[in-house]
Amino acid sequence: MGEQQLRLYSTSGILGYGYKDESFQRAAESGLDLIACDGGSTDPGPNYLGMGKAFVGRDAAKRDLKNMLIAGHDRKIPVIIGTSGGAGGDPHLQWMREIVEEIARENDLHFKVALIHSEQSVEYVAEKLEQGKVSPLWPMSPLTKENLNKSTSIVGMMGVEPYIEALGQGAQVILAGRSDDSAIFASMPIKEEFDPALGWMAGKLLECGAACTVPRQKYGSEGLIVSVREDHILVEAPHPGLQCTPLSIGTFILHENETPLYHTEPSGVLDLSQLQFEAVDDRTVKVTGAKFVPSDKYTVRLEGVEFVGYRSICVSTTRDPVLVGCIDEYIDSVSEIVRQRVDGLGISQDDYKMVYRVMGKDSVMGSREPVKELSTHELGVIIEAVAPTQDMANEIVGIARQAAKNGHYNGKLCDEGCITFPYSPSDIPVGPVYQFNMLHTVEPDNPLEMFPIEYVNV
Repeated sequence: MGEQQLRLYSTSGILGYGYKDESFQRAAESGLDLIACDGGSTDPGPNYLGMGKAFVGRDAAKRDLKNMLIAGHDRKIPVIIGTSGGAGGDPHLQWMREIVEEIARENDLHFKVALIHSEQSVEYVAEKLEQGKVSPLWPMSPLTKENLNKSTSIVGMMGVEPYIEALGQGAQVILAGRSDDSAIFASMPIKEEFDPALGWMAGKLLECGAACTVPRQKYGSEGLIVSVREDHILVEAPHPGLQCTPLSIGTFILHENETPLYHTEPSGVLDLSQLQFEAVDDRTVKVTGAKFVPSDKYTVRLEGVEFVGYRSICVSTTRDPVLVGCIDEYIDSVSEIVRQRVDGLGISQDDYKMVYRVMGKDSVMGSREPVKELSTHELGVIIEAVAPTQDMANEIVGIARQAAKNGHYNGKLCDEGCITFPYSPSDIPVGPVYQFNMLHTVEPDNPLEMFPIEYVNV
């Protein structure tokens, strides 16, 4: 009898990012116990949570999910999607449910679906705040009732426990709201009583698909297989052109963590201080030495957003060498002209915000940019206005565009504009703007209380 193992397959970094059909079929035929994929992230910012929209296209998500559901159905193994729809709120979960139901109808599939909700009410968070069970994460300030009441959407980031509950109830397809990325994959080995450290370690590597392989992204988004065994895990990529090496695995551990040694999860800390990597062959790595230290306190991360206003932008470019050389002073003079003209409309300065992003000069790091000497022949300037209404934002950005086009600067050699606009219409309404007002932790009474599970036969 061979060594007991679970083979976990992550199809790509995000559902909808795509993968090669050949890689998927090779993985599916290799013998799997789980097919899963992370469905979202906060990386694209707060707007997707606030607007209840996905940041990948519906057709792309359906394309990726179709193969997963058919393979899981035919092989009678679970399929899990975490952080459904990009942000994991109830609208995102419903969006993913509709795609699953559509695929099932079109392909005559029948399975039990668990929908794990992660949307939180203001009343629930307020009660926990009153109990002193809400704490800020860096760099946020302590949560106040005033900020809480501004929230338009709040989600909690679930750990492994809701997944384990759904698997235990026989769900073959699990669609989860906002989720700890690693928990999507760690849940099955932890449920099957493997060392929790191995489950969490597998989850860390699987959450971003083939990101821990080389040459990374040469073939686009791809998948990863991790085999969880009694005292180690094996990491391999189904794409024949990708390799897992000790170095590629080790460098990935730095990914999105304050420290490569200690990774905090809802139920404890994954201690990687004794981690070891060993090449099994030229494509597979054995990982040992992970430890999981349970926490005295179970915490769940809260993500909340509030509505700010509406945005309009204008994209412009210049290659006038005189203007390039004095762009900071020019932006200052344009800003003053805009302020005066908007004041003349009776609009208070407190009611709108202007941003000028100079692409090619401090646009990434701002004042922290160490390169101070500008050496370029052209620049881009994105003019942005945020205001209480879309019409107001459009009007203000139009004023700014006209001021930037025809403004004066020392050394200007003509009376016409020295900034060009590549788009017509030049002023682009962007729509609602949200900002994160909540990146905090909360202490629930138990790991399941924030994540009600709905079961549906599809």
